[in-house]
Amino acid sequence: MTNHRFVPEFFSGLPRLAGTALALAMLLTAQAQAQGLRPSAPLRLSSDPAARAPTGQRQADFIVAVVNSEPITNSEVRLKLIRTEQQILQQGTALPPRSELVVQVLERMISDKAQLQLARASGVRIDESAIQAAVQSVASQNQISVDELRSRLKADGIDYTQFRSEVRDELLVGRLRQRELESRVSVTEQEIDQFLRDQEGGAAEASALALNLGEILVAVPENATPDQVAALQARAQQVLDRARAGGDFAALAAEFSASATRATGGQMGLRAADRYPPLFVEATKSLQTGGLAGPVRSGAGFHILKVIEKRQGGMPGATVTQTHARHILLRLNPKMTEAAATEKLAEFKKRIQAGQADFAALARENSDDGSAKEGGDLGWASPGMFVPEFEKVMNSLAPNQVSDPLVSRFGVHIIQVLERRDTQLSQRDQREIARNVLREKKQSEAYALWAQEVRGRAYVEYREPPQ
Repeated sequence: MTNHRFVPEFFSGLPRLAGTALALAMLLTAQAQAQGLRPSAPLRLSSDPAARAPTGQRQADFIVAVVNSEPITNSEVRLKLIRTEQQILQQGTALPPRSELVVQVLERMISDKAQLQLARASGVRIDESAIQAAVQSVASQNQISVDELRSRLKADGIDYTQFRSEVRDELLVGRLRQRELESRVSVTEQEIDQFLRDQEGGAAEASALALNLGEILVAVPENATPDQVAALQARAQQVLDRARAGGDFAALAAEFSASATRATGGQMGLRAADRYPPLFVEATKSLQTGGLAGPVRSGAGFHILKVIEKRQGGMPGATVTQTHARHILLRLNPKMTEAAATEKLAEFKKRIQAGQADFAALARENSDDGSAKEGGDLGWASPGMFVPEFEKVMNSLAPNQVSDPLVSRFGVHIIQVLERRDTQLSQRDQREIARNVLREKKQSEAYALWAQEVRGRAYVEYREPPQ
């Protein structure tokens, strides 16, 4: 699948704020993973009535701003503000003054609305199966079924139709950004050479520190009593004590962790230190490889952290975990919709799991990827070699496990992981990782300019200040 390699997905560095806790968690998760990050905790619905309230008009509500004739209400701003504050606290970061934050939230909402309006006007379309796949992703991240997800939404007074609408809007804007920014970014060989020289020479100081941290999260409910908090802290300490006594960290993560990283043995992946939560970096800065820290308290709960790998000075000599996988790709066209491709691949998975069909044979007969003649075999892949939506699912699979159908920019896939190994990066691999790092940086800069352009073209009328 050579056309999947080294093609980074782009999402804004600042997440759009959806109108529900579930949507917010899903969107933040998707964007964080697209940037090589992992959320520190699974979704937890707020029990704050104000935070859970629907986004419709409330008593004594009023219009705060109008964006190209579409209003933003005071109640909507208040809800976004609450969600933003919750997310900041969960990341272990200090809250800015609310008077400053509310201005930032409103400006973000104006920018988001302008982008969504442009996406709708530009003809971007989202297939129903893509929305369903995103909803399924939310449920999977929270280790519940879609039916249970609907029940939790209903219990929190959240309309399921509105939830799906917000998911569709986020997908719309994401595809528009991808289309608009793909052609704006290129990385030259000379830039890669300079990046590697800077890494080797230690020019990049704090950002040159690369970390792979393991995490076990003992989640704390939002309205936990002091006794509950104390009990959960004691449990986290017990897990830490077992790890320090020689317990297998991956097994402990699978048993105790409430984080999405439990699927990878708690590992969050090798990346620059500045792409980890500052709380995690601070807690592990004095530790060597194999060191343990914790319990570290964040808004999500208590974290036990392990330094899996720590490298100063960048990538030369870096060791990474590679994955050997294969896949079947069905490209979309007027005759093969997302829904049809998803149904077909789901049937393939059932046949493979029942022993009625061979994955490689199905790939050779059906896959639209260049790897079809090799039975869908993708060879050994280092982190960052596939688009994030593909790599995210691949990384969550155990050896020999087959994924559910997933949608990427190339079509719909199923994946099977064959094996994994730790290996030293070749010079070629280092150059490709450098290319991805530089490309991501340029995409972030290009997005900022593009967002300013979209915002600048929008007609914005400010009414009354938010309260």
